[in-house]
Amino acid sequence: MGALPKRKVSRVRRDRRRAHYLRLKTPNMIACPKCGTLRLSHHVCPNCGTYKGEQVIEVDEASE
Repeated sequence: MGALPKRKVSRVRRDRRRAHYLRLKTPNMIACPKCGTLRLSHHVCPNCGTYKGEQVIEVDEASE
């Protein structure tokens, strides 16, 4: 059996620990300059497969 708490954690202490949960940021999404779909910055576009204007990965035509 693992470690067990000695005392019940109060609601205030529990909620204070969780206070930052709502302040988490959404990822920075930018429009791809070639196809215009949203993608993560500094990542290869999953729709067209380009990164910094160069074709990096081959993407099936059926998915577009």
